[in-house]
Amino acid sequence: MALNAIVEELLAGEKRQTGQADMMLEAAGWAAASFAQFDHARVDAILRAAAEAGFAVAGPLAEAAVKETGFGVAAHKKIKNELTSRGLYETYRGDDFCSKRVLADKRIVELPRPAGVVFALTPSTNPVCTVFFKIMLALMTRNAVVISPHPMAKACSADAAKVMAKAAEKAGAPSGVIQVVEQPSLPLIDHIMKSPKVNVILATGGTPMVRAAYSSGNPAIGVGPGNAPALVDATADIEAAAKRIVDSKSFDNSILCTNESVVVAEASIADRLVAALRHSGAHVAKPEEVAQLRDLIYGKGSFNVEVLGKSAAEIGQKAGIRVPANARIILAEIDRVGIDEPLSKEKLCPVLGFIRAPHVDAAITISRALIRMSGAGHSAAIHSKNPATVLKFSAAVKALRVAVNVPCSQGAAGFGTHLAPSFTIGTGFFGRSAIGENIEPKHLVNWTRIAYSDEADAGFGDFGALEPTHGLPEPILGATAPMSLGRLQEGAAAAPASATNDEIALLREEIRRIVLDELRHALRK
Repeated sequence: MALNAIVEELLAGEKRQTGQADMMLEAAGWAAASFAQFDHARVDAILRAAAEAGFAVAGPLAEAAVKETGFGVAAHKKIKNELTSRGLYETYRGDDFCSKRVLADKRIVELPRPAGVVFALTPSTNPVCTVFFKIMLALMTRNAVVISPHPMAKACSADAAKVMAKAAEKAGAPSGVIQVVEQPSLPLIDHIMKSPKVNVILATGGTPMVRAAYSSGNPAIGVGPGNAPALVDATADIEAAAKRIVDSKSFDNSILCTNESVVVAEASIADRLVAALRHSGAHVAKPEEVAQLRDLIYGKGSFNVEVLGKSAAEIGQKAGIRVPANARIILAEIDRVGIDEPLSKEKLCPVLGFIRAPHVDAAITISRALIRMSGAGHSAAIHSKNPATVLKFSAAVKALRVAVNVPCSQGAAGFGTHLAPSFTIGTGFFGRSAIGENIEPKHLVNWTRIAYSDEADAGFGDFGALEPTHGLPEPILGATAPMSLGRLQEGAAAAPASATNDEIALLREEIRRIVLDELRHALRK
């Protein structure tokens, strides 16, 4: 085939893809408009159905994710999938993001306004649980969501999205409220991110992808990389701290960005801590083995993805060192932090840096340096019984979540602590992110605030029995939102007999507007 013909074929394929994506977003827009009229009871039924469907396949999809990506531990991924399906439903089941709020003492009425169409980018490291997490957040807040999985995890991610979509629609959700890009590519993702039909981008993944989301021209919620220090001072329960650290660093082969990167130990307890870490399952590398690990993980200047989410034994084999088969992590002692010591950088694998500090103040300074180098705004951990040290550490390091006496992987992500349970971690101004909290449902809904005068004798209406949809017609398309222009026209022909002439006229006008928009878009190409 001639080169020109190959190029033309590629361009035609890309145009077909973008056209299909535009129709997907159109369908999502219709679904979002219909879904925004649902009350809390209807939303709760849909949410519960999706959560239970996800929970039922948590194990098989965990195995599928490990098989497809080669990352992590299936048993641990199953736990994460359960936490982000039924677990997330149980966490938020009492919260209402659908109903008005009357603040009579402030003379304010608040009306929830869903974002609309959420474009959700998901990573290869935590694929299924992030898909579940973002779908659940979208459903709680009456948004439509289009999932764009990482190409390395597209099959298991698509399966996860389809499971929840099927259950949600069976429970009464509008058709098209959950969709997935099954064949993601960089040009296609870029096209969707820049589409005016997208209302907000929820980006979880590498820094380049998050930066692209922020520069798309659409509102975006992005995250940043981690590099969590774990300070252990002389007041800590050494054995308990060691167990927590090993449990955390070995969880899913350290693929969560909230995992500990380097332990910073006060010198007076450092030897005891090393012994306790060994007892808890750490292989303590010899100095020559540390050099081999350094060369394997960062020998080519950047993180070696071949060790991403691999077990301690597999990493040892790749590095040419003997690591026991039952070792859960590898402990690598270093003597400094900085760009000239790559083992002080983020390591999404069960290799844990270890550095000694002469006293607590020096340990805090070292911890600050770790986060200043990488991971600003993300997470940090401390094991201490001294509140003054905890406070001093938390004020000094540029981390927006500090896990105290708990495993950092889980604790900073809101599991085992009262932080919002999340697999999308905002890094705030420190990390060049728009949000500094763990992402949760409240970030996908705005509120219209109706404000009366604050004068003491000013009147205030009785809103108790009123609903914002009173007097507005129900969306005619309801749970059969169109998926394509062809179906749009079918929907017009099949308008229910109960619809008024005015409602049918409004629907026809909306269809006409959409068709004209599509024609103008086609002519511009």
